[in-house]
Amino acid sequence: MIDLYYWPTPNGHKITIFLEETGLDYRIHPVDISAGDQFKPEFLAFSPNNRMPAIIDHDPGDGDGPITVFESGAILLYLAEKTGRLLPVDLRGRKTVMEWLMWQMGGLGPMAGQNHHFAQYAPEQIPYAINRYVNETNRLYDVLDRRLSGRDWVAGDYSIADIAIYPWIVPHERQKQTLTDFPHLERWFRSMQERPAVIAAYEKGAPWSGRPTVTDEGKKLLFGQTAGGDKQDGADS
Repeated sequence: MIDLYYWPTPNGHKITIFLEETGLDYRIHPVDISAGDQFKPEFLAFSPNNRMPAIIDHDPGDGDGPITVFESGAILLYLAEKTGRLLPVDLRGRKTVMEWLMWQMGGLGPMAGQNHHFAQYAPEQIPYAINRYVNETNRLYDVLDRRLSGRDWVAGDYSIADIAIYPWIVPHERQKQTLTDFPHLERWFRSMQERPAVIAAYEKGAPWSGRPTVTDEGKKLLFGQTAGGDKQDGADS
């Protein structure tokens, strides 16, 4: 049994997609990030960066009691290794999947996240910041589009690279991107969208998807954190 601490955001969807693809038994513990659930001591005990998702695996491979994992990329790698699924075992194939997983973790996710922040959540509209992150998101879409030319999947066979990237493309309209500008990416996106496990994963998030992603009070929690734990308006998470 995997305990998944989750909210229906791109990073949360990554993990439910993997779990649905592999059929692992799991239960969801919602972490309402706009209500501050991520700051509860019991959550911080195993997710010290106060971010979801995080997991507790009650049946790890070493048989030495439950193990916790935080950070979505680390969770995908851990679960892929646990199951022997969606991560190649050969050196070159594994290398390629890890490159594109890190591309998402270090590039697409953070840049699209800043895109969302300055275009939708910032208390004032700053044209330079909006243009900076919309343009960088656009550049990354082009990188992905070129990668997918002549390929069905990002890193050869379907893998955790595809799973990590897809949820960050779902809000493309919010990111001010037009999928038809990227035909190879759009073809891949439609293939992902139709996978039964992807459909099931998004359905698992449905009970919480109707709630506001970020309330006014939630902005103070999400965007106002400092080293001392204070939360002030306007700071970025």
